[in-house]
Amino acid sequence: MKRSKHRGHKEDKNGDEPAILETENLDRQGMFMGGGPDPDTISLASVTAVTTNVSNKRSKPDIKMEPSSGRPVDYQVSVTVIEARQLVGLNMDPMVCVEIGEDKKYTSMKESTNCPYYNEYFVFDFHVPPDVMFDKILKLSVIHSKNLLRSGTLVGTFKLDVGTIYSQPEHQFYHKWALLSDPDDITAGCKGYIKCDVAVVAKGDTIKTPHKANESDEDDIEGNLLIPEGVPAERQWARYYLKIYRAEGLPRMNTSIMANVKKAFIGENKDLIDPYVQVQFAGQKGKTSVQKSCYEPIWNEQIVFTEMFPPLCKRMKLQIRDSDKVNDVALGTHFLDLRKISNDGDKGFLPTLGPAWVNMYGSTRTYTLMDEYQELNEGLGEGVSFRARLLISLGVEILDTSSPDISCSTEVQVEGVPNISEAATGKVEEFFLFGAFLEATMIDRKIGDKPINFEVTIGYYGNEIDGVAKPKTKGKKGDGDEEETELIHNSSEEEADDDGDLTSVATTPPMKPVITDRNYFHLPYFERKPCIYIKSWWQDQRRRLYNANIIDNIADKLEDGLNDVQEIIKTEKAYPERRLRGVLEELSQGCSQFLSLANKDQNQSGRTKLDRERLKLCLSEVETIGQQAKAMRSQVKKSTVRDKLKLAQNFLSKMRFLADEPQHSVPDVFIWMISNGKRIAYARVPSKDILFSGTDEERGKDCGKVKTIFLRIPGKKGFGPAGWTVQSKIEIYLWLGLNKQRKDYLNGLPNGFEENRLSKGPGLPTTPPISLTYMMKQIFQLRVHMYQARSLFAADSTGLSDPFARVFFSTQSQVTEVLAETLCPTWDQLLVFENVELFGEASELRDDPPIIVIEIYDQDTVGKADFMGRTFAKPVVKMADEHYGPPRFPPQLEYYQIYRGNCTAGEMLAAFELLQIGPNGKADLPPIDGPTDMDRGPILPVPLGIRPVLSKYRIEVLFWGLRDLKRVNLAQVDRPRVDIECAGKGVQSALIPNYKKNPNFSTLVKWFEVDLPENELLHPPLNIRVVDCRAFGRYTLVGSIAVTSLRKFIYRGADKQANNFSSTEEIIVVSLDSEPAYKKMETVVKLDSCSDAVVKVEDDDKDGKGKKKKRKKGDEPEEEELDESMLDWWSKYFASIETLTEALKAQEAALSDSEDKDDMDIADGTKRGKGKKEKKKLAADPFEKKKPKLDELKVYAKELENEFDNFEDWLHSFNLFRGKGGDDDDQNVLDEDRIVGKFKGSLCMYKVSDDMARDTSFDSNMGMFQNIPHNDPINVLVRIYVIRATDLHPADINGKADPYIAIKLGKTEIKDKENYISKQLNPLFGKSFDVEATFPMDSTLTVSIYDWDLVGTDDLIGETKLDLENRFYSKHRATCGITRAYAIHGYNVWRDPMKPTQILAKLCKDGKLDGPHYGPGGRVKVENRVFMAPTEIEDENGLKKQTDEHLALTVLNHWEEIPRVGCKLVPEHVETRPLLHPDKPGIEQGRIELWVDMFPKDMTAPGPALDISPRKPKKFELRVIIWNTDEVVLEDDDIFTGEKSSDIFVRGWLKGQQEDKQDTDVHYHSITGEGNFNWRFVYPFDYLMAEEKIVISKKESMFAWDETEYKIPARLNLQVWDADHFSADDFLGAIELDLNRFPRGAKTSKQCTIEMVTNEAEMPTVSIFKQKRIKGWWPFVARNEEDEFELTGKVEAELHLLTGEEAEKNPVGEGRNEPEPLEKPNRPDTSLLWFLTPFKAIKHLVCTQYKWLAIKIVTALLVLAMLALFLYSMPGYMVKKMLGA
Repeated sequence: MKRSKHRGHKEDKNGDEPAILETENLDRQGMFMGGGPDPDTISLASVTAVTTNVSNKRSKPDIKMEPSSGRPVDYQVSVTVIEARQLVGLNMDPMVCVEIGEDKKYTSMKESTNCPYYNEYFVFDFHVPPDVMFDKILKLSVIHSKNLLRSGTLVGTFKLDVGTIYSQPEHQFYHKWALLSDPDDITAGCKGYIKCDVAVVAKGDTIKTPHKANESDEDDIEGNLLIPEGVPAERQWARYYLKIYRAEGLPRMNTSIMANVKKAFIGENKDLIDPYVQVQFAGQKGKTSVQKSCYEPIWNEQIVFTEMFPPLCKRMKLQIRDSDKVNDVALGTHFLDLRKISNDGDKGFLPTLGPAWVNMYGSTRTYTLMDEYQELNEGLGEGVSFRARLLISLGVEILDTSSPDISCSTEVQVEGVPNISEAATGKVEEFFLFGAFLEATMIDRKIGDKPINFEVTIGYYGNEIDGVAKPKTKGKKGDGDEEETELIHNSSEEEADDDGDLTSVATTPPMKPVITDRNYFHLPYFERKPCIYIKSWWQDQRRRLYNANIIDNIADKLEDGLNDVQEIIKTEKAYPERRLRGVLEELSQGCSQFLSLANKDQNQSGRTKLDRERLKLCLSEVETIGQQAKAMRSQVKKSTVRDKLKLAQNFLSKMRFLADEPQHSVPDVFIWMISNGKRIAYARVPSKDILFSGTDEERGKDCGKVKTIFLRIPGKKGFGPAGWTVQSKIEIYLWLGLNKQRKDYLNGLPNGFEENRLSKGPGLPTTPPISLTYMMKQIFQLRVHMYQARSLFAADSTGLSDPFARVFFSTQSQVTEVLAETLCPTWDQLLVFENVELFGEASELRDDPPIIVIEIYDQDTVGKADFMGRTFAKPVVKMADEHYGPPRFPPQLEYYQIYRGNCTAGEMLAAFELLQIGPNGKADLPPIDGPTDMDRGPILPVPLGIRPVLSKYRIEVLFWGLRDLKRVNLAQVDRPRVDIECAGKGVQSALIPNYKKNPNFSTLVKWFEVDLPENELLHPPLNIRVVDCRAFGRYTLVGSIAVTSLRKFIYRGADKQANNFSSTEEIIVVSLDSEPAYKKMETVVKLDSCSDAVVKVEDDDKDGKGKKKKRKKGDEPEEEELDESMLDWWSKYFASIETLTEALKAQEAALSDSEDKDDMDIADGTKRGKGKKEKKKLAADPFEKKKPKLDELKVYAKELENEFDNFEDWLHSFNLFRGKGGDDDDQNVLDEDRIVGKFKGSLCMYKVSDDMARDTSFDSNMGMFQNIPHNDPINVLVRIYVIRATDLHPADINGKADPYIAIKLGKTEIKDKENYISKQLNPLFGKSFDVEATFPMDSTLTVSIYDWDLVGTDDLIGETKLDLENRFYSKHRATCGITRAYAIHGYNVWRDPMKPTQILAKLCKDGKLDGPHYGPGGRVKVENRVFMAPTEIEDENGLKKQTDEHLALTVLNHWEEIPRVGCKLVPEHVETRPLLHPDKPGIEQGRIELWVDMFPKDMTAPGPALDISPRKPKKFELRVIIWNTDEVVLEDDDIFTGEKSSDIFVRGWLKGQQEDKQDTDVHYHSITGEGNFNWRFVYPFDYLMAEEKIVISKKESMFAWDETEYKIPARLNLQVWDADHFSADDFLGAIELDLNRFPRGAKTSKQCTIEMVTNEAEMPTVSIFKQKRIKGWWPFVARNEEDEFELTGKVEAELHLLTGEEAEKNPVGEGRNEPEPLEKPNRPDTSLLWFLTPFKAIKHLVCTQYKWLAIKIVTALLVLAMLALFLYSMPGYMVKKMLGA
């Protein structure tokens, strides 16, 4: 059970593979390969033991038992909608709707803007299987003016499936623009863009937030579209035509009770099924018509989808469903993966498929009313039986949207299509499947001892219910009379064929199982092995499978080879590069072989376009892989093995992708175990794996071989522990081929058998055998050397197990002894299996013995033993005539990987040998040394030649303390102690008398000696256990951990090279000029450690700057403005963040650079060297064009621990576990819950023989742990600075949160509740907290963010925990970060109470270094390194003083270059920590940026905390004077003259929601489009310079409790309107000016063009914050019907920006009011006529235009009046008349 099987269930990726996206497999690959750089974490299980196959009689078993797909997982999809741009429509009120599947969430509505800014964050949580998740569609749509009453109108939508997002690097799209299109009108083109971030996180993924690029890059919309790499930006509309012809092989439903009831009612036996096909694609559904009562429906219809191409939805889902009024059920599901049926290369092809049959798999074919496996038919999980096959074809046509006759909507259409000829899918051939069951063992005892038989089916052949249907062409259907065949032989389906052959014997005869041991039965086949055979008829499309097989075979060889190479690297054997060269050589040969073979049978009938295109694709891809492999082979050197291994892994995944054939032919074979008529367990064998071909390369890998198959429980029941026990292990031989190729079908069986057939009549040809009798058998003795296991699964509540191993071979089993309470048992036991009978020829058995199964169990006092894992092995075989001696004997101990379900669950060290018992009996066998130690009774130890060679080691243990111990059985831990054990020896720590008072140990170092194997890879684990000593000598186990790899603790003596540092003096210069930092620009240069040159670098200041100025127009603040008093901590922080992003960009550039270099063949080293130098330049580049020099700090995008190796430089933390291990796939996540505390300490081991050279100052009590501090309690002031949190998980219904900080350290808890920040998911806190703590009692600091709620308790959003103790004691000096520069006042003031000189002196003293010696001329010498730096410092008053601090600080900043003791010291920094929530382990709930300073109380007290409170926005006032407008479009027709005119006014606002909108007065009746206003708008606003955002606070709604702060970009909106008296005003045009960068206004109206808007990028831009005052002409634009921008007017405006104070000093009035009123505009007279205009208009209307109409209306009115009067008075008169009054 070796690692080579890490491919999970990729073998069954043929039929309805539960589409696991490729990426998932790649992710998992990493897990299974145990990849990753740290050799200590890699398990050493050998890869080669099972995989080396000498003969060809057996194929490899597959070890993972549990189905990998279909199990639900936690997912979180987060979408941030930032803003929208270029929305099509006039004056709209847009909102964005985000929907995933059924869930919808909406942003708020922004009023009258086409480029709304939202910045709203949405989170969707799911718990579904991966393939359901990845098929969900994420849809973004913009809706215009939706409110409570109206549903709003849809502007445009964008959709993609979640799988596409997940397959992105980092599983996310960041700051990308989604292009909106209108689903109802595909001719309309782009409807606008939404800028958003989308990320999908599965449990355990970490999300990296990419660096924020600067705004201007992102405004390039076309360059940042939300589409995966390689998809063209201009996607076109396309029609997807899916033709559905017919289906066959639908499951019979007449056999159920229901059917009989129906029969009774209806009176006839109709086909009880009404099938139709439903297709889902890109969020749309299409259905064919329903074919009533029909098992072989013919539809001949096509379903047409209209969707963009390439689509961002990967899979099309086809379902055959049974139409029923009550419940519509799926009969089978198939997914079409568009990536597999198209290719986007330059010689690529559009998606195409068929006409071809696709096979559908699902639940069993027996029909029951409540189908327990129904969801298998929905495509969830692996199908357990064939359901139907469907004949389809798919074509795609790219639409030309400009042509007039095209229908615009994207509705799904269904149309009829002509019938298709029989031959279109290939010629029907007769196939023959033969199987022989050689062994059936390990049958689960739970099944009971009723007779058991096996059924084999292929498609709908071989199934009892279906009977045997032959194709129509034979004109004969075989529903034979079942009773008489029963008599012949009790198998229920055999038919005589035309040629006298039996069609099929599909089940083995039932047989009672026999007991093997407590858990398992076996079937007593012994020498008589039952066989099955089935004839079936399918279209002959073997070529497809052959090609797939060739590629698969190449890929399998490659995979085995790569595993070998990894194995060699891992076990540190010699020459991995040679093996890798061999693998690549083999790969290129395999590729060239494929090229020669794949082109055969070109003219075969039924070849589709996809066959031809795929063949071309495979040929070209395989050819390039072959060439690359050949080229790479010559470049494999010892140094490059790992990189080349990675590239070879890419080849492997490419080959696997090519091998997956989307057009099926022969369905897969299913093997079912049936007990007493009930189906128990199944296995699925892909038909291509057992397909025969005359050419070896084309043959399936299991064809004509004996394969060990483990049967599984079907469906959901197979998840979890139920699926881990083997239901049955069968050894089966399978052969599938054309009936006419049949002659060789028995060749692969082990030799030495006779065939038993059914009765042969005279003259009948030979029929296949129904059983085989073996005449030859060999007797063997099996010796199993079980040495030890490690890292086993914790099966008991104590967190330990009582493991024993059970070994199965053939029909025997044996057990090792039970070892109590350990996860790392050393059994050291030899198990001997006597008289093992194996059938077949001796020589074959030697090369290819059956496999041994080893299962590990946990013994429980009551109840059944718990299963803990299983592994496989192959024994080394010695025949009677062979010599027992090297090289093969005695066998070596090897590590075997143990699996529990799909997860690794430890490793086992063992060896296996199978010895033939010759004619002389056992006398010839090598002797077994009897029991060496009497106390173990009859148990035999592993013999000497096999057990490892031991030598004496000393293990020293540093006991520091215990932390965070949880309660045990509700009692608190009071007097703990630690027991250390390794290989049976051990040592106990001192007892901690009172854990609460002081959890540290009094004695620090103890040691013990132990015999360990010489080979480090075989070292047993070291067990650490914590026990709590109770009264009366009782003690209870608190928790334990096994340190599996001791390699990192082995002391290897001082390396000879370590002292060999260049003894020459090295000078490292850091020139820091003594003048204030911001006047100079410097570049710091660090020399390589081998040169002794002194380099001083300074920029040639002035002209350098001049040039830079010109290059970056007004982008940076003027140098002179940088006023020291203006700078604060935030200036430093923002500058640092910018540096971080630039560094990241440079890194990316360098990375892509190196990738390009890898692709080019760099054979000679010289070029490569050059490449490196260039890269160095590149990385330094961002610092060249720096702003004025600010002192910066280091912003870490991760936790500080990440950078500094968890601060475990001498003090390690070991987590203690207790309780059972998780039953989930991802045990590592659940292990969090099992942690019951930490043991802090360290280990050191070395061989005792070494004459340890001792220092004079060596303290023998401390052993190897010299110079470590005391562990007495120490008081510390902890100062926590929290800067901000980002991307918090929303906690309130409105999708926001009201976060505040809570801090807990020991008993101190601070909840900063009153300072919560309303409705923010990215709150800026800027707070510091001081807490006093005593180590070791309070060593874990918890910083949490809570959501404030008005009523009810506050919810935890997320928390992060920091281990302060390790930081405090670390050599990296994490107590207080070291700044880049030393200053005694200003924003960069030195925070540490110790000055740099004091710190340096202390470090030198502790490290026993020579120095520091301060010399003249700004030099300092430490050991043999010399540093230079300035020596003057300025105080507040500008006086200069001499100081050595800069020098000392320079040394500290370069401390890692000091020989022997140097290490990087923690710089002044900000760390970013993920916030986690205990209920959602592994999924980030946001991040928090903070840093922590610690000051011991016994030293000088630190100064006051830095002030990092958030910057207050600065008050500004923007005054906009609208002088004139020109060329405004004329909207109104004059009623009399018919001339065009407009009543113009201008509206403007600054804040997003128009709450401060102001209008000018109206210029009536402008005929030329000119308007005169002289009108002033005044906009006061609060502005954050650093972030370029306006801050507004307002209540969100009437009901909001408090004001919410928003930050919005500073954009001035001006609009021009046409005023109407009686109807709504008409919108004419608008312009939006971003106050930081907008086009400079034109001097005159003539020069003002629409270019200023459409071609903004090219125009010179200005910032009002720099210019302060600016006047000019700007264009107004609006979109016309064609969605083009058009010029609708021009405005002459003057913008004047004042700070709040200036505005108070000289106030002005709005409009034309006092103070400083503007003069009245000089408007032409016509505009004064507006008063009379209404009367004139009426007169004109009545007297001229509508004279007759008016007369008619008046007459009609008079007539109506008379009629009304008549009706009114009529009743009165009537009464009078009647009464005769």
